Amino acid sequence: MKRYGTATLGRVIRRWGLYLFVMVNGKVDFFNDTGGYGFISTEDADEDVFFHMEDVGGEDLTEGTEIEFDIEQAPKGPRATNVVRA
Repeated sequence: MKRYGTATLGRVIRRWGLYLFVMVNGKVDFFNDTGGYGFISTEDADEDVFFHMEDVGGEDLTEGTEIEFDIEQAPKGPRATNVVRA
């Protein structure tokens, strides 16, 4: 099992029937304003986490913006959800 920051704990606990949502801290590493998507780097994750502006709302993010988010496992890899500016 790959570890994506503290969100791994939330996935393990959900498997047991409990729901614990752990927010992860990160920084926007790359943002494509034309496509409305980007990648977030975290201290705990080995690879960047994908996000789309539909998960953020509000004005576009810029590279270097600090954010908090949840991680879900999507078909193409980890995806940030519930993204909020820190």
